[in-house]
Amino acid sequence: MTEETPGFDEKPDVPSDAAPEDAAQAESADKAGSAPAGDVTDVALQAQLDQVRTALNERTTDLQRLQAEYQNYRRRVERDRVTVKEIAAANLLSELLPTLDDVGRAREHGELVGGFKSVAESLETVVAKLGLQQFGKEGEPFDPTIHEALMHSYAPDVTETTCVAILQPGYRIGERTIRPARVAVAEPQPGAQGGKSGSDDEAKGAPASDEESGGPEEG
Repeated sequence: MTEETPGFDEKPDVPSDAAPEDAAQAESADKAGSAPAGDVTDVALQAQLDQVRTALNERTTDLQRLQAEYQNYRRRVERDRVTVKEIAAANLLSELLPTLDDVGRAREHGELVGGFKSVAESLETVVAKLGLQQFGKEGEPFDPTIHEALMHSYAPDVTETTCVAILQPGYRIGERTIRPARVAVAEPQPGAQGGKSGSDDEAKGAPASDEESGGPEEG
């Protein structure tokens, strides 16, 4: 049994009759075969790490996309919920508009008294809580998107088409118009501006009198 000498590395088995060159080549081959083992392990670990990072980025992108889709879904549901609520309230309140018109006429004629007054005020409070808003005032510019002109006239004291009388008030819920305000409108008097400007032009273009110009020149 051969004893191993401590402190010496084992060398590859080389036939006793081999030449010194063969022994050197065998030793070099042994070193070349053992050296790249660590590098191969590092490359494999780096490849696995790259795969994990790629998978993580893909999952993160998927999660962000799902979160964005969920937020859009929530906003869409909330918007639809508000729209459905407004439509339902508009359908209900549209049936009450004639009653509200009667209440308004009674108030104008001083007939809103007693129990009728209490009921009318309660009704107005309820519809206001449902979001019903009244609009339409005398003197405001005419807007065809919210006004309906039932009467037309001319007036010298207006500079644009103006609501001069509110025949029936308009109602809206939020941005939704339930009924346009029915109004009487007045436009500027035809030729009023032209006649005034023409008079001014005539006054400016008129020749000066003899007294203003210093009288006729003496020959």
